[in-house]
Amino acid sequence: MEIAVQSFNNKLNNHGLSLYVQSHGKDPMLAAAAAEKLIKENNVTVIIGLETWELAAPVAEIGTRARVPVLSFTAPSITLPLSALRWPFLAQMANNDSEQMTCIAAIIRSYGWKKVIAIYEDETYGGDSGKLAVLIEALQDIGSEIEHTLVLPPISSLSNTKEVMQEELMKLLSLESRVFVVLKASSVMTIHLFEEAKNMGFMGRDSAWLITDKITTYLDSFNTSIISSMAGVLGIKTYYTENSSEYKSFYGQFKQVFRKKYEDEDNFEPGIYALKAYDAIQIITEAMEGMINTNISSKQLSEKILSSNFTGLSGEIQFERGMLSQNPTLRIVNVVGKKYKELDFWLPSFGFSRSLGNEETEHDGIGFSKNIGYVGNKSADFTGTVIWPDGSKLVPKGWAIPTNTKPMIIGVPARTAFEKFVKVDDGKHPGQKKYDGFCIELFYEVLTVLDYDLIYQFDPHNGTYDELVHKVYNKTYDAAVGDITILANRTNLVEFTQPYAATGLSMIVSVKPESSEWMFLKPFTAKMWLVTGSLLIYTMFIVWFLEHQSNPNFRGPWNNQIGTALWFTFSSIFFAHREKIYSNLTRVVVVVWLFVALILTSSYTASLTSMLTVQRLEPNVTDIESLKRSNVKIGCDGDSFVRTYLEDVLKFESYNIENVNSEYNYEGEFKSNHIAAAFLELPYGKVFLNRYCKKFTTTAPTYIFGGLGFVFQKGSPIARDFSRAILKLSEDGTLMSLEQKWFAPSPECSANVTEESKTNSLSINSFLGLFLISGATSTVCLLLFLAYSLKRYWHHELENNAGNLSLVDEGVLIKAMRVAKYIYNGKVCVQGEVSAAPRVPDIYEWSSPTWYYDRSSSHISMENLEVKSQAETEIGIQLQVHN
Repeated sequence: MEIAVQSFNNKLNNHGLSLYVQSHGKDPMLAAAAAEKLIKENNVTVIIGLETWELAAPVAEIGTRARVPVLSFTAPSITLPLSALRWPFLAQMANNDSEQMTCIAAIIRSYGWKKVIAIYEDETYGGDSGKLAVLIEALQDIGSEIEHTLVLPPISSLSNTKEVMQEELMKLLSLESRVFVVLKASSVMTIHLFEEAKNMGFMGRDSAWLITDKITTYLDSFNTSIISSMAGVLGIKTYYTENSSEYKSFYGQFKQVFRKKYEDEDNFEPGIYALKAYDAIQIITEAMEGMINTNISSKQLSEKILSSNFTGLSGEIQFERGMLSQNPTLRIVNVVGKKYKELDFWLPSFGFSRSLGNEETEHDGIGFSKNIGYVGNKSADFTGTVIWPDGSKLVPKGWAIPTNTKPMIIGVPARTAFEKFVKVDDGKHPGQKKYDGFCIELFYEVLTVLDYDLIYQFDPHNGTYDELVHKVYNKTYDAAVGDITILANRTNLVEFTQPYAATGLSMIVSVKPESSEWMFLKPFTAKMWLVTGSLLIYTMFIVWFLEHQSNPNFRGPWNNQIGTALWFTFSSIFFAHREKIYSNLTRVVVVVWLFVALILTSSYTASLTSMLTVQRLEPNVTDIESLKRSNVKIGCDGDSFVRTYLEDVLKFESYNIENVNSEYNYEGEFKSNHIAAAFLELPYGKVFLNRYCKKFTTTAPTYIFGGLGFVFQKGSPIARDFSRAILKLSEDGTLMSLEQKWFAPSPECSANVTEESKTNSLSINSFLGLFLISGATSTVCLLLFLAYSLKRYWHHELENNAGNLSLVDEGVLIKAMRVAKYIYNGKVCVQGEVSAAPRVPDIYEWSSPTWYYDRSSSHISMENLEVKSQAETEIGIQLQVHN
């Protein structure tokens, strides 16, 4: 301020500035008294200074009553909506803490820390100026939380600061989180805090410390020995440029004055508050330069101050509603050794950036700066290289890894119904326990995947699973390992890992052998039988149609023809037919049909054999509603949630539910008819059926739950590590190998047919192509026969009826009947005479010469050649009358 006053007095023509200094001892009451004294005794025009809001608020109240402008270097953490009306003479050369806490939360998100510990020094009259509330809100936005808040008493109230500090820090030893955010503290309290934290091991490998800009400004005034105790700390600092000519001029003067006053100090950086003090004098000077005379009112001066608009050493100076209108650019700094280095920038409403670039650079809708090239605040992560408190670049886990002196206490269910999952036995020595089972071995496998050693101690839990979960919730246990089902109400209390097994509720019932008088029909479905029968009848018709003219076995009365055709087709299925066939077309049809018959009989025999050989079981109870109507008893594991689920969701009466404490007791309960069904979670049901597959089965719908998982306290980082490890074990096949080891079926069930592998009835889909080939072949042969027969008929008509005009005038119906008769009998009847036409088709062309058939006329019945039907006689008479 002295530098600024001297500099501006040299420029002012009509006015001069006099500087009065009053000490307030960081006490709000003393600060108010000092302000009142300056107004009354020194008749000051403007009051400037006040580094904390608890000091600025009472002074602003004094200034408002006395109508004296007040320039404070701070602002409340939360913007007060009516502050401009309440303190019209107050100009706040700062912004609220929203942007700063958002930056801290973004750093925490970048490293995946879920829990933090907030530390601040209590104000003289209590409170934290709202910083804690802003931080809580910022952490909620990224899914993190404050595990504990450590409130340090005001330094002025302590007689033995070191002892009190040790007592306060001891409270943090029992906490899991090792990410500390120091919101506010005086310079003296900051020194004691980090010195004791380092001595007590809080500045170790797994710890991370973040400090706000208020504490970061101390780094410019602390000596190197103090800074070294803060090594590894990340700080937030308000950015200001050091390249302007104004800053360089000020820095030279400041360095010279500071060295004269503090010869022993080796740190002479001005800091943000020195720059704000310089800018405050410039604000007053520019406000007074516009005045014509010195008799200006306080209101006019206040309005001039609030209308300032220039770029000062601390940044842009422009007020809106009593505070700076623009959020400052922040800089993340890292304390290294005896100094600190600057890392990334934090740009308001944008995010992290390695270089400042042009803040006015155009960026697209998702926050990519075309000059800077960094993602905006919605997805950007802090990428600066940090030297952490242990001196390494390895990112701290942010939580206290269990040690031999303080191992992780893990609860294990000791009263399990199925010992393949978890089994707790007495060890060799008194008080010692032996833990085994699928879940325990999976836990051991997870430990091999973790990139750190987890020191743990098992503790058997003799109680229900809900009680075990509550012990993790109330921090009796750090975690729980076992066959614990993930349920919605449990996730409200604790955090589960990735499920390692699927779960659901299944109903186990006893079975009885399946029997039926109609078993011989089951190899084929009803539709399959229908289509097969239809194809058989169609093939029978085709064989008869092609053979009945030339083959004497297929002639005679209608009943004989149908019987012969049926017998031939049916017997061909078993290759027992003896009738000779004459037509080559019939031979083609029969060959294809015999192939179809071979496939069908083979498939039928195999399917029926399988059905009769493999034992088929059917459940005694098929649905839940029948159990309710029968009012019978059911069994379940009483220590699990299943009993409550049966009562509340499935609506079973409590007195009908029996607790079964061991998997070996279920068989006896069923045999004694004490229970009619058992409700087990899906993994247990599989284990049970692997042992008793021939006596029991599962039925009814399976109600799906969240799976089996391990339990940790809310926000535990170890839960995330375990989830990743379980996924890795699942992907590399380790999890499946464990399941095969622990849940392998018993010898009698290993070869047993499962529900999915039971022989089902054969459907038409398996033989559709075969049926189409057979049907198409028969149809083509029929069409060929008809085409050739018609051709022979018309050729005969042209040769034998030329010049016969009586046939020309025949009607369509008569002609159709003549064609049908010709195709059926192979002869044409005209005027009561039999034509000399040969049979159709010609046996010398359409029949194989190798068939044994006597073609002599003596074998041809005269009845077939001479006797006419009544219809033929009537046709002849009609023709004669017409002529």
